[in-house]
Amino acid sequence: MNNLMDKCCDKCTHEPAAPCKDYIKCRKEGPICHQDEACKQKRADFLAAIHLPEQSAKRNVLICAGTGCVSSGSPKLRKKLEEELAANGLADKVTITTTGCHGFCEQGPLMIVEPHKTFYTRVTEDDVAEIVASDLVKGETVERLLYKDPNTGEAAKTYETVPFYARQQRLVLHNCGHINPEDISEYIANDGYSGFARALLELTPDQVVEEVKTSGLRGRGGGGFPTGMKWGFVRQAQGDKKYVVCNADEGDPGAFMDRSVLEGDPHAVLEGMMICGYAVGADEGYLYVRAEYPLAIQRLKIAIAQAEEKGILGDNILNSGFNFHLKIKAGAGAFVCGEETALLTSIEGNRGMPRVRPPFPAQSGLWGKPTCLNNVETFANVPQILRNSGAWYASMGTEKSKGTKIFALTGKVNNTGLVEVPMGISMRDIIFAIGGGIQDGKKFKAVQIGGPSGGCLPDELLDLPVDYDSLISAGAMMGSGGLVVMDETTCMVDVARFFLTFTQSESCGKCTPCREGTTRMLEILTRICNGEGKMEDIDTLERLGRVVKNTALCGLGQTCPNPILSTLRYFKDEYIAHIQDKRCPAGACSALLTYVIDPEKCKGCGKCLRSCPAGAITGEKKQPHVIDAAKCIKCGSCLMGCKFEAIIKA
Repeated sequence: MNNLMDKCCDKCTHEPAAPCKDYIKCRKEGPICHQDEACKQKRADFLAAIHLPEQSAKRNVLICAGTGCVSSGSPKLRKKLEEELAANGLADKVTITTTGCHGFCEQGPLMIVEPHKTFYTRVTEDDVAEIVASDLVKGETVERLLYKDPNTGEAAKTYETVPFYARQQRLVLHNCGHINPEDISEYIANDGYSGFARALLELTPDQVVEEVKTSGLRGRGGGGFPTGMKWGFVRQAQGDKKYVVCNADEGDPGAFMDRSVLEGDPHAVLEGMMICGYAVGADEGYLYVRAEYPLAIQRLKIAIAQAEEKGILGDNILNSGFNFHLKIKAGAGAFVCGEETALLTSIEGNRGMPRVRPPFPAQSGLWGKPTCLNNVETFANVPQILRNSGAWYASMGTEKSKGTKIFALTGKVNNTGLVEVPMGISMRDIIFAIGGGIQDGKKFKAVQIGGPSGGCLPDELLDLPVDYDSLISAGAMMGSGGLVVMDETTCMVDVARFFLTFTQSESCGKCTPCREGTTRMLEILTRICNGEGKMEDIDTLERLGRVVKNTALCGLGQTCPNPILSTLRYFKDEYIAHIQDKRCPAGACSALLTYVIDPEKCKGCGKCLRSCPAGAITGEKKQPHVIDAAKCIKCGSCLMGCKFEAIIKA
């Protein structure tokens, strides 16, 4: 391998130009022609040195092994498939690849048969024999297992024709669901580590930082701070020791973006961190992953071990003189540790609580040393930027929000799952074109974007472009990527209470505005939902929200009032209805509900009477029944059990 490092290239001005015994010094001090054939050859030699695998000509069956599909039984599918292939004499003709998350979690377990890319959904062990006999033996598609559009009923045969995927632009997720995350050779075969090769062999650290700046990549963890600028700060910081830290402490309710990337393409995150380490001058990195992600941690451990075995990670990487080591820190699950200074405090072995800034981590971070901290999605973008150039990445998205963004699409939408879309796409396209619209034909009401600290946006903002600045101006935020869709049955006051309940319980209690402010706001919201609110509560909520937003110590406290302030901004009429009319327009707040039986629809079947735990329903057989409001505990069991729709909310 020494021949890889003899000199930078023929145009290196450092003396002596050839042979150069100090390659790192030569590359830093002498300019390099990035298109020079010698540079290109060095990258080719680098990739050859880590053994690019030969592509198999066999047919291939991809089985999703992300957390969602694993919980639905996908590991059993592989065993059954192996048995059926052996029984049909196909064991040597068909390969099986267990992959990471495809994103379409509600349709899992998922299976794709290559090369014709037939996409099968909700596959069970009982379906495997038919897939082998029909698809793999006869070449006939098993139609009943294809995805069918909930609105049109049309079947999609291939992966690309499924509407859920057709409108996405999968950059970070391009490998997820298509390669084995536990096999480094598959990552390398798909251009893996070529971005690191370009950085290490062709660019100076400063040039890497400039490339990232040119891309316009902004941090995907919530705040949207320019990534290249942060890297530049750490590079310029003085210190004999620097760190790179990946924030994989994904604590938002319903969010699983980072988990899926770590499970489906862990080497992309490692490569991004290695590029960052080279750029900022760090030789050590930490992946802070919450302990509730055991599969992600397992695959990261495998990826790190494989990279070390290949010589891509460790000391004197491929004799370049660059050293980089990675460690995994399992977090205990505190939501506040998603805040960068609290995360660093936790890695140091202390209780995760935020620190006063400045100094910022770029100057004084982990153990007081300059630290570059980005989240999983941010690091996973970096290899493609170095592979294809910053200008290429900057060509996607909007003027101030470049590239793509991953969202966990959940709630009252037909197609739930993980989606990656270009910045600037409208909310309408995400919810209706990709998400397939609202479940059960109900009316769209609002979308909550940005996790528990995000804002709730109404239907009149469905055409709002999804980018950092537009969302902030609308009272929401990009956040890490949670996106919850709500329909007409959702009470917006109760939604604000739900998210504030979460952030209030997760507050570390260090600063008074967050500790006391969230508690007082939650008390007021609870009173309103119970029909005990006063009109002055609205003004109090707005005032408290602004105070907490402006004075809390960290991002958790500063953003936790967003659900309240945004619902007051767009759905104030619901607050007024709860307070003045003692009525929940959505019929969701049980304290404000009264259940009554429509005598014209009631058949006297007695099912509601038998299901009522409070004995509040009386009536003779085949005669209209009656609910005693004084005894009714408003559990809703009668409503759910009535097949005649005779019970209504009043």
